[in-house]
Amino acid sequence: MNPQAKLIFALSLTLGTTLTISSNHWILAWTGLEINTLAILPLISKSHHPRAIEAATKYFLVQAAASALVLFSSMTNAWHTGQWDITQLSHPTSCLILTVALAMKLGLVPFHFWFPEVLQGSSLIVGLLLSTLMKFPPITLLYLTSPSLKPTVLTAMAILSAALGGWMGLNQTQTRKILAFSSISHLGWMAIIITYSPKLALLNFYLYTLMTAAVFLSLNSIKALKLSTLMTTWTKAPSLNAILLLTLLSLAGLPPLTGFLPKWLIIQELTKQEMALAATIIALLSLLGLFFYLRLAYCATITLPPHTTNHMKQWHNSKPTNTMVAVLTTMSLMLLPISPIILAVV
Repeated sequence: MNPQAKLIFALSLTLGTTLTISSNHWILAWTGLEINTLAILPLISKSHHPRAIEAATKYFLVQAAASALVLFSSMTNAWHTGQWDITQLSHPTSCLILTVALAMKLGLVPFHFWFPEVLQGSSLIVGLLLSTLMKFPPITLLYLTSPSLKPTVLTAMAILSAALGGWMGLNQTQTRKILAFSSISHLGWMAIIITYSPKLALLNFYLYTLMTAAVFLSLNSIKALKLSTLMTTWTKAPSLNAILLLTLLSLAGLPPLTGFLPKWLIIQELTKQEMALAATIIALLSLLGLFFYLRLAYCATITLPPHTTNHMKQWHNSKPTNTMVAVLTTMSLMLLPISPIILAVV
């Protein structure tokens, strides 16, 4: 792709995200979401592969429907209350429609169907953008409207997302689909806590972004799109594979790694809110995700099991690891000891 075109799309993504997260008016927030959608579509379809075109079409249709629901929700609220302010969403029907719209934008169950397919049709770098940057504006809108939303609906969506994200990721062999279901599962943790402690949901999103970026960039460095390729990468970049093992365990939420921090705080907050049953269920469902993270880590580092899958051998490449990967993996592993400072900042 032309560098000038890439620059325009990058600037458009920055503009759309900034416009949505900094606006108080629903029309400006909707405009930012539309700019984001239009900017990411050429990046998804740039390979001209039928799978990429299919992914771009699915993404456009789902995002257009979700944006229309956001606009409909805000217009309904303005009709009944005379308010276009994002924080003044008070009409019950508008709140329900907005919850559905943001669930479609984020990929929460039962509106998750598009996300794994779109991620599978995209490159790893575009998949990283779809899993992190493109979810920031909807999460911000969820944060701003969280006092008005129904906790029961969000809790049900969250538990279903954690269950289905873990269950559907078990039999996957494509790394992008595994990370897509991982994203759905993590969104469940954010959705269950957003009405009780919005700042904690944002902290979870930031740490999820950090760890997911480390995993995506590591997989991009070793060009591993499926598990059979991941099995042969140990000789190509042994140090990166060893760090990838720890980063995946951090994403699974195992102590003493960074990923344990948001899960620990969310379970603690849910218990304070007398939701011990929900906390127990979502904690148990995270074990499903732990299984496929361990499977990824096993394929990448621990051994080379006998298998009959056809795969392409990787050439040895001594190219040094990207500095960004090094920084992100370090933060993905070592932020838990300074959690008091993080909580004081948040």
